[in-house]
Amino acid sequence: MADDLPETMMAMGFDEPGGPDVLRVEHLAVPRPGANEVLIRVSHAGVNRPDVIQRQGFYPPPPGASPIPGLEVSGTVVGLGEGAPPEMLNRRVCALVSGGGYAEYCLAHSAHCLAVPEGMGMDEAAAIPETLFTVWHNVFERGFVRDGETLLVHGGTSGIGTMAIMLGKAFELTVITTAGSAEKCAAARDLGADLAINYKDEDFVERVKAFTDGKGVDVVLDMVSGDYVARNIECLADDGRHVTIAVLGGLKAEINMATIMRKRLTLTGSTLRPRSDEFKALLADEIYNHAWPLFEDGTIRPVMDESFPLAEAGAAHARMEGGDHIGKIVLQVAGD
Repeated sequence: MADDLPETMMAMGFDEPGGPDVLRVEHLAVPRPGANEVLIRVSHAGVNRPDVIQRQGFYPPPPGASPIPGLEVSGTVVGLGEGAPPEMLNRRVCALVSGGGYAEYCLAHSAHCLAVPEGMGMDEAAAIPETLFTVWHNVFERGFVRDGETLLVHGGTSGIGTMAIMLGKAFELTVITTAGSAEKCAAARDLGADLAINYKDEDFVERVKAFTDGKGVDVVLDMVSGDYVARNIECLADDGRHVTIAVLGGLKAEINMATIMRKRLTLTGSTLRPRSDEFKALLADEIYNHAWPLFEDGTIRPVMDESFPLAEAGAAHARMEGGDHIGKIVLQVAGD
């Protein structure tokens, strides 16, 4: 453990669930790493939709996780727990964490960290882990997508959407996306989307059918749920896969099971935060071997929206809830 570590740190928390204004500065003890953990002096923290839902009171942290919001960080390793690799000390990393990102210091499992490449900004590094881990697991593992297939991703200019478009194109997929304005559709096309549909002006089901000559798409990455599920099923080709990662449009869906049988469809979904450390370590290893080289050589760079100081986390949440952002919102914690 570094000798110059302070006893306390600034973090963002809240007493009761509510709007963005409930987030407030608090001062807490700097955590100490346990077995296989590292302590990161945080440079930047990514802001994600689950942070907002946690603040609203609907997504409590899993047992043992920090109650401080924040699921991804970048920074420098300044402390090692028992079993953590000694060579990680002083390394610049970004990490997927189960909580605690909105703070000056954050614990991470050593196997959930990725080394930040030379030339990558720490703000960009903090914008990667949550979306990369989520998209890789749900599109490439649960969705079993293959080269040459077609992916439909909703919310194309969100952090998840932009990552899905870029990864999809890097792995030779045809990518269709939806977005809520002409500006956002243009941004999605600039990232490589083969078709961007303004869902406020057009029926995405009909556009998908026309674009695919009636065949449909092979995989849908859906963060809306609700009444979108039945429409997504209409968009799916035979043997298609529907992967749900959020329920922003409602918890329940009414679907025609005869269509599921006739098309031989697979409906699945996941949440990443409560998965075991072992699962996340295996996922990080696969990402390191197959996807991380695309970030190391600059083929993929995260789409950045706006950066806010840590103490203005409430403003960052308001920006996300307003829906005008394109790409990732981050919090600047340190001066680097």
